Amino acid sequence: MTLSAAREDVVIVDALRTPIGRAAKGKLAAVRADDLGAFVLRQLLDRVGHGCEEVLDEIIAGVGFPWGEQGYNVARTIALLASLSHDTPGYTITRLCASSLQAIRSAQHAILAGEGATYAIVGVESCSRVGRDRHLAQNNPLLDPLLPGETIADIYLPMLETAENVADRYEVSRLDMDRYALQSQQRTKAAQSQGLFERQIVPIELADGTWLAEDEGPRPATTAEILANLPGLLPERGGRVTAGNSCALNDGAVAVMVMGRAKAESLGVNGRARIVASGVAAIDPAFMGVGPIEAVARAFAASGLTLADMDVIEINEAFASQVVAVAREIGLDPADERLNPSGGAIAMGHPFGMSGARLVTSAINCLEQRDGRFALATLCVGGGQGQAMILERVAS
Repeated sequence: MTLSAAREDVVIVDALRTPIGRAAKGKLAAVRADDLGAFVLRQLLDRVGHGCEEVLDEIIAGVGFPWGEQGYNVARTIALLASLSHDTPGYTITRLCASSLQAIRSAQHAILAGEGATYAIVGVESCSRVGRDRHLAQNNPLLDPLLPGETIADIYLPMLETAENVADRYEVSRLDMDRYALQSQQRTKAAQSQGLFERQIVPIELADGTWLAEDEGPRPATTAEILANLPGLLPERGGRVTAGNSCALNDGAVAVMVMGRAKAESLGVNGRARIVASGVAAIDPAFMGVGPIEAVARAFAASGLTLADMDVIEINEAFASQVVAVAREIGLDPADERLNPSGGAIAMGHPFGMSGARLVTSAINCLEQRDGRFALATLCVGGGQGQAMILERVAS
């Protein structure tokens, strides 16, 4: 194990998230995305304390689909709704599913460049109220083979199609996928029953006076038989991808405090994890699910670390086919106990803009629970990309 040359440390001071709601049917469906983001940011700032709010350089929001109620530079609206000073700037970025992971990376870059020392990251998505397709833009004919004329790539290909493409290319069977989906449900159920999410989830009070304190997505009664009997969503492609071995559409928000270590120490704040390195990659959009393979390789190359050094490995579960394929290609058994040890998006859900920072939040908590040192967090990205980040636990 080797590490890259020393430079100023950038640390994650704390991370906090809402429960993840089911889109349309869930308890967060009536909550605006900007209000949801403001709520979790306010909760994080209050928990961190130590005057961090007064020294914030900027709010950075990651949003998968930045329009509607999560548009109009939602980072700025979140800052105001969270009762921050009017002189607190903010900007919003998107890398689809990896948007909030990129937001953390952007904060790290700003700190390393000496442009600031304290950043609050918010990842938010309301599939209930915004959705992926509720906009007026029309597909570019060069990127959509269903439109007349030449096509250079199929960037708008439905994600279900890409999951079946990955299953074809990487020889992932329906049994492989269902077996992994069951593992996700079982590990999530175990984490919930053991109270492992209590430090990372903040309950939210709803308009009717009720509270949501746990993720709505997990189905703890799931069995291998139930999964095997679900119909394939694309029977003409083999029917391997089902509702049971795919993530759902969801709502949720997460907030992460990123600081230079020197700044954190000057405020009396203890970092929970150090950002070691990150990597991004792009591939053919038709196989977007395996984007993490190259992104992980680049993160390892930048850090000098290897898979063997990782104590926790968080791979976002967009589809079981891509998690199995990515795991195998990076040299990991999909059943490895380090892989998504508290479950993943197949059980919890995948609010696009939230998911990157949600993985980081989970990774930090799992490192602490397991007394581990290094964690890897990685996602595939719609349109054919992958992103990865390596974290090191800071001993308290």
